[in-house]
Amino acid sequence: MIRTGAQYLDGIRDGREVWIDGEKVTDVARHRAFAPIVAAKARMYDMQHEAAYQADLTYEENGERHSLFQQPPTTQEDWWRKWRSVDLLLQDAGGIVTRVGDETVGEMWSLQDGRDILNEIDPRFADNISRHIRRVVALDPFHVSANTDPKGDRSRPITERDPDMMVHVVKETSAGIVIRGAKYETAAAYADQAYLKPTVGAWTDEKESDYALGCIVKMGAPGVKHVCRGGFAGRGDPADTPLASRFDEVDTLVVFDDVLIPWEDVFFYRYTRAAQQVRATLHRYSAFPYVLRLLYNADMMIGAAMWSAKQTGLEKLQAVQEKLADLACYREGIRAHLVASITLAERSPAGLLMPNQSLLYAGRVLACSQLPVMMHAARELIGGQICVTPNAAAFHAAGSGAWLQKFYTLNAEWAAEDRRKLLAFARDLLNSDYAGHRLAFVQFAQAPHFNHLAAVYRSFDFSGPLDFVRRSAGLSDQVLGTPK
Repeated sequence: MIRTGAQYLDGIRDGREVWIDGEKVTDVARHRAFAPIVAAKARMYDMQHEAAYQADLTYEENGERHSLFQQPPTTQEDWWRKWRSVDLLLQDAGGIVTRVGDETVGEMWSLQDGRDILNEIDPRFADNISRHIRRVVALDPFHVSANTDPKGDRSRPITERDPDMMVHVVKETSAGIVIRGAKYETAAAYADQAYLKPTVGAWTDEKESDYALGCIVKMGAPGVKHVCRGGFAGRGDPADTPLASRFDEVDTLVVFDDVLIPWEDVFFYRYTRAAQQVRATLHRYSAFPYVLRLLYNADMMIGAAMWSAKQTGLEKLQAVQEKLADLACYREGIRAHLVASITLAERSPAGLLMPNQSLLYAGRVLACSQLPVMMHAARELIGGQICVTPNAAAFHAAGSGAWLQKFYTLNAEWAAEDRRKLLAFARDLLNSDYAGHRLAFVQFAQAPHFNHLAAVYRSFDFSGPLDFVRRSAGLSDQVLGTPK
């Protein structure tokens, strides 16, 4: 059944070992770096129970109500509903949250699509996947995904590195496998469980088989240690960091120090072909909510730039309108790919409905590769005050406040405080440490850019262009063969 916010908070108070800034955290839900984003996730759980939202955020099956985000999609309407639900969540939150579960549970559905390959190892492993998908629906956990290993010196063969640089199995027992190593994962410190999977790679060398591992890890299990990067929340006045103070999703180096994984939580291990399958199909569902979040990010850039133009009276200038149109084209390009990927959705091997793969992956390339350009376009529209404006305390201090009120008041309609708020928002969105972190995160969160392009190459149907040119140029069927 759908959980409440209180049940979620109780679930992460399980004695887990969490470190941040050299401090051992006693209560993740209350710590200054985690409290805002944990509260946002708890709010999402509570919204599922409220009459105003329940019909849009949940679905009923066999007399029980479940989270819509955990529902395996089988129809186009399932995807439209998921989109509408994200919209409701973010409108309620007043900002963008990315790693909250709906973008990672889809990786489990991809595993189910590859169950025939897993059956080659052991039919129990494929059954484990189906059972875990049902378990996620039934228990509504905060499910995240562990992807990137530290890897070490990649100029050296994997056999010559410290074996712990990539997660691997060190022992089999009657109870399960024991693993060591580490993974980077956003939100792990305040999640319930993670799908641990192979890192990006070709997975063609059998020497790598010890690292070809897929399983579920409970984030509070013995031997799991969370070493987090410093958080942006709690650093200063929230008036100066309206986004970072509320929506920082803390990244974690999750250390697995001889962690026991019960057999029922193992999907595959020591099998490079399974690792190949996972890496090739991992994002066929999860790329959708990931790209969808960038649509909202585009809305934020458009809104900040347009409000700045309105405040300063520049919105009627052609040059300003052209740059705003560039932002709008970027935004609509993302939306067009998402809409088309649903409209032309494809049936998966397991019978689910996956967004059209070529269109979805092409949309991800557009959204991620053009984001730095669009961020700079928004900076240009907002102007130099984004980087030189004093903080909120200076606006409210007796000595400096009067001068700032004078020079930041634009007219009778736009007072200094509104101008300060917009510039603080725009700085946090485009120019702050948090903005730089989010930009880097977008470039690598689902995979690096070359992997995005590889996904497009694998999913695009080249047969149409090949056949068209073969016919138009009069090329020989006997030489080239008929494209398939």
